[in-house]
Amino acid sequence: MSTSGTPQFRYTQTPSKVLHLRNLPWECTEEELIELCKPFGKIVNTKCNVGANRNQAFVEFSDLNQAISMVSYYASSSEPAQVRGKTVYIQYSNRHEIVNNKSPGDVPGNVLLVTIEGVEAGDVSIDVIHLVFSAFGFVHKIATFEKAAGFQALIQFSDAETASSARNALDGRSIPRYLLPEHVGSCHLRISYSAHTDLNIKFQSHRSRDYTNPYLPVNPTAIEGISQPAVGPDGKKKEPESNVLLASIENMQYAVTVDVINTVFSAFGTVQKIAIFEKNGQTQALVQYPDISTAAVAREALEGHCIYDGGYCKLHLSYSRHTDLNVKV
Repeated sequence: MSTSGTPQFRYTQTPSKVLHLRNLPWECTEEELIELCKPFGKIVNTKCNVGANRNQAFVEFSDLNQAISMVSYYASSSEPAQVRGKTVYIQYSNRHEIVNNKSPGDVPGNVLLVTIEGVEAGDVSIDVIHLVFSAFGFVHKIATFEKAAGFQALIQFSDAETASSARNALDGRSIPRYLLPEHVGSCHLRISYSAHTDLNIKFQSHRSRDYTNPYLPVNPTAIEGISQPAVGPDGKKKEPESNVLLASIENMQYAVTVDVINTVFSAFGTVQKIAIFEKNGQTQALVQYPDISTAAVAREALEGHCIYDGGYCKLHLSYSRHTDLNVKV
């Protein structure tokens, strides 16, 4: 120890305008780092989430004296540097600049490449992927495929900003358990940016979706698994299929209008007619599609889906006996 009572290493290290920060909170963001360091000078570069536990970072100041002032300040301060209440350890880096040798996967774009670790292709449906990623903004298109790396998905947002907020929040995280089949353990998301900017989706199917184009044809093979008359838990055949769905809406905290129903259901194909009515004190809606296959995809995708975050306006879907609604108004 030196006479001033501060750890010796601070003086034996060669000062650098790049500081090495350790013991950061999990998923520490660039904004949080800048917030901590900007009182001492201009930050020109950062590298977050480094190290085995992704709890270290590098911050580069524009000038050596700014880095020295930060290290000196915390060396002599009784208050440690903190991010989200965690004490952060600061020292000079042995590098003198941050080289972002950005691989293509680091250059922000509007399309994310998501590798879902620990699952087979059938374990995570495209609707679950859509649900998880649409928390961050409108998802335009999704394409899923199997590669040597595992089950992967390309997810297209309107802009790189939305994509990067989804990436920052979800990279390294798991899909919530309740959205996965029983047999799946954990399934981690590894997310990088794709070089694509606009995915070419030819069909709506269980492999690919275009949420911007309700008129896209449904791939007939996509329906095969769905349109077989399934057998219910009671061993009885489920109701015959129809191009008209009956939707019961539970936990109605918000008004559900024809427009709301139209928005939700037209993601899967052209909605021809909608009728909303009350039955036994519950709101129900009939939604007519041009054909059974579109109705089947919508039913599969939307069953149990909540129109609003927080579990509000949950949909339960069955096939209606109707095939053509008589909507007078």
